[in-house]
Amino acid sequence: MKYYPTELEKWVERLYINMAVHSANDIDEYIICNHLNIHFFKRPLPSFCYETSRFKSITVDIRLSPKKQREVFFHELAHLLRHAGWQLKGMPPAFRQLQEWDAKRFVEYAALPYHMIKSIDFTQHNLIPSMVNTFKVTPELCERRLTRIYEKSEVYCY
Repeated sequence: MKYYPTELEKWVERLYINMAVHSANDIDEYIICNHLNIHFFKRPLPSFCYETSRFKSITVDIRLSPKKQREVFFHELAHLLRHAGWQLKGMPPAFRQLQEWDAKRFVEYAALPYHMIKSIDFTQHNLIPSMVNTFKVTPELCERRLTRIYEKSEVYCY
């Protein structure tokens, strides 16, 4: 199987390498926020990100499961790092949809970075549970990520 990472996957890899995030154990929301000068909060309220001038913050709903909290964190991080404008006010629907599509891809790539998963044996029996445990994300996210990898891969038959 031959896979070519997308530009967004390469961008996430460079971001992580610059922060010394080399393994699944290194993926930590607080450390990532510290490197990026983003304030990180967990509160019992709907998740959101906020940016004004030099202040950036991510608030994640603590009522969600820990795995879902991680995924929501990456979604909000995508908005801070990659998007402009306030979605709730005056943004054309097509532009908002594009940002949401991009954030969804970013979650997959940041939570399950290719430079960390490329060494995994994709034929192992308990692949999804193993990835869920290693990367601390939901089985649904692992399945989506693997499906995209398989769809984009070139399979060589000899």
